[in-house]
Amino acid sequence: MFLEYVAQALSFTNVLWLTIGSVVGAILGALPGMSADTGIAIFLPLTFNLEPMTGLITLGAIYVTASYGGNITAVLINTPGTSDSLFMTLDGYPMTVRGQGLQAVGITTVSAFIGGIIGSVVLLFIAPPLAQIAVRFGPLELFLTTMMGIVIIVGLSKDGMLKGLISAMLGFLCAEIGLDGITGMTRLNFGINQLYDELPLLPVVLGMFAVSQVMILVAEKRKTIAIGEEAIKGSAIIPFKEQMKMLTTNVWSSIIGTVVGIIPGAGTTVAAGISYNIAKKTDPNPDTFGKGNKRGLACVSAANNGVVGGSLVPLLTLGIPGNGTSALFLGGLLIHGLAPGPKLFSQHASIAYGLIFGILAANFFILLIGMFGAPIYAKITKVPNSILIPVVGAFCILGAYTFRNMAFDMLVILVFGIIGYYMTRANFSMAPFVLAFVLGKNVEIQFRRTMQLLGGNFAETLFRPLPMALLAIDLIFLLSPFWPDFKRWLDRKKNAQAA
Repeated sequence: MFLEYVAQALSFTNVLWLTIGSVVGAILGALPGMSADTGIAIFLPLTFNLEPMTGLITLGAIYVTASYGGNITAVLINTPGTSDSLFMTLDGYPMTVRGQGLQAVGITTVSAFIGGIIGSVVLLFIAPPLAQIAVRFGPLELFLTTMMGIVIIVGLSKDGMLKGLISAMLGFLCAEIGLDGITGMTRLNFGINQLYDELPLLPVVLGMFAVSQVMILVAEKRKTIAIGEEAIKGSAIIPFKEQMKMLTTNVWSSIIGTVVGIIPGAGTTVAAGISYNIAKKTDPNPDTFGKGNKRGLACVSAANNGVVGGSLVPLLTLGIPGNGTSALFLGGLLIHGLAPGPKLFSQHASIAYGLIFGILAANFFILLIGMFGAPIYAKITKVPNSILIPVVGAFCILGAYTFRNMAFDMLVILVFGIIGYYMTRANFSMAPFVLAFVLGKNVEIQFRRTMQLLGGNFAETLFRPLPMALLAIDLIFLLSPFWPDFKRWLDRKKNAQAA
């Protein structure tokens, strides 16, 4: 029966629209200010006149490749096309500066492909049972899950705890600006109407990462981004032996991304943060993370695309969107008269499984776009900075404006570009700021909602199996960075006693 669904999904018309969706998604993902949300919103009306399977496959292809497209600009010019690609800048861009731009594109491409395949396979075979677990997540469970991304800050800041915590505190402070998620009252906006609801995510991110990097390029007066000619030489195809070294990292990162994607509201930042933290702890050279570590780039790329398949699990099986993009995807189902839920797989099995096989096929376009286009993309790093700086700066300003269609956001991106420039010069890590800014408001809302709903029964609810398991994971992430220090202290104490 599966072969019949595969044949339907890979008909000429479906493959044609799959190709269109994949190319459009990759381009929109790479452009600052654009994203999978933009592509799906644009194509949603266009799919109304298509067959349901064809329309949904098109939207699925946009979702898959847009999640990858931002990786290319993130690793080559330190400009995340989407907020999902933030973590790719930590190790991808340092590789480019060292002249390893082609390798960086190759690693992020293969890892994103593996993550997408694993997420799609999970969606195909074990969606219903996993969705039944996810639906049991209330405010307390969501709070403890999101806290995993917050406690990771400790691990990322261990080598410079004070600077890391200052960076995180700045992120939390920025996250609190705007509407209170519980009372609906605005706060900390200093009477600025443009900040009534919140400090906009994309202008802040583009300012901290892209505009700050533009300022650094101007200050350093380098002729190009890459230091050596190797950036445009060699091949993006990673040697088999090296791929095998990263295979385990890619697989478990993909699984983490898929599982986190299934949990509504968790998102790619939590998945990438958890994967990055685990990879750093298990690497023999953790000090190289943030300086161009290949495993660091691989794990976040795999987790990022693993989230895609995971986020569609609760949507297709329960009608609960896992994130904002899958909420738009819900619109695609509804305009074709398809109600998500268990009956979708029984009454409209050909459409449901055709969509999943279409998403599976879209992941192969990641390989095509990445591997064949890598030599072209890598040449960006050898474009003279006198040309590249104004082009990147213009795209950043334009991306900031298109995010909310507000001229005020162009000022936001410049302010945070200056902040990011001085933070980079002072060796402040950007990762704690990003995690705190992206997850801070969500953590606060879930915690306050938990306290309101549970009241005096907080302890009774906490000591149930699922919350206790999540709390144990949080504590492991919080304390594990200090385990090597504790072990050395025990060894010194034993040696002192023996003497």
